[in-house]
Amino acid sequence: MAKTNASPATTRRTGTTTTSKASKAVRPRARTATPKLPKAVSIAIQAARDRKASDVVVLDLRKAGGFTDFFVICTGNNPRQIVAIADAVRETLKKELGERPALSEGVDRSEWVLLDYFNFVVHVFSRECRSFYALERLWGNAQRIEFPNED
Repeated sequence: MAKTNASPATTRRTGTTTTSKASKAVRPRARTATPKLPKAVSIAIQAARDRKASDVVVLDLRKAGGFTDFFVICTGNNPRQIVAIADAVRETLKKELGERPALSEGVDRSEWVLLDYFNFVVHVFSRECRSFYALERLWGNAQRIEFPNED
């Protein structure tokens, strides 16, 4: 029996179901293999999701010949939320890892904020701007890792 990441002390995995000792419930568990991401990228994703960023996607550009290793792409619903997401990513990475973006662009217009951390770039888009630039299509040869919207 292999343990899952959810609650190592109380959860066991058998086949395709998860059994919790505490509740004795059996639930199907999705098998999605998410590649291990660098800590800074994971922190950026969580900071964006904490500010209710939607449609969060990571493009792994290491094998695609990109100028950086990862793109973190997400969408904000309005200019205020776009700035809040970018600020949360910037502040969380500074606080937890002491990392600051080498470049920060787009905060004035709040349609597309770009935070460049050299090894990865965070893109916070408005829905219209994300659709127009279509980075996921442009970098179609990159591995795509999706993070479902939280309810």
